[in-house]
Amino acid sequence: MENLITVLDGICDEYDNLLELSTQKKPAIISGNLEVLSKITDEEQIVASRINHLDNKRREVIQDIANVVNRDVEDLILTNIIQMLEPRPAEQQKLAKVHDKLKTVVHQVQQINEQNRELILNALEMIEFDINMLQSLKAAPETANYNKGAYSAGSVIGVNRNGFDAKQ
Repeated sequence: MENLITVLDGICDEYDNLLELSTQKKPAIISGNLEVLSKITDEEQIVASRINHLDNKRREVIQDIANVVNRDVEDLILTNIIQMLEPRPAEQQKLAKVHDKLKTVVHQVQQINEQNRELILNALEMIEFDINMLQSLKAAPETANYNKGAYSAGSVIGVNRNGFDAKQ
């Protein structure tokens, strides 16, 4: 049980690190600071790798617990393990405490990530709006030139029909 509590504490610490990084990411997204955003994302990848490593350890520890108590590993979730520890209240309390802490920090990370996702979507919408605005500025009205038959012979002012203009 001590191994499980130690591993879960480590996972909580890493999620705290991830929460801090996600919180730092928010102003970088708002300001559009890609350099800072890139550094934060790189750090997040390192933390995610450590979380993955600790999660693999957690699975091994739970597999060991399942073998000792002769139960199916699929049925052995933390709440079940906490209930099984009724005869040992000190360990039960430690495990319940780390479970609650982990649940809280994961929920906080999810909330911050959702906010950051919304900010990124808004930034993408603004970029799309700017692109559309620039494209519409290139399309100017037709000139009012008519031929003998009173048909419009005007040309569109300032439009480059060849696609992307690298000079601009």
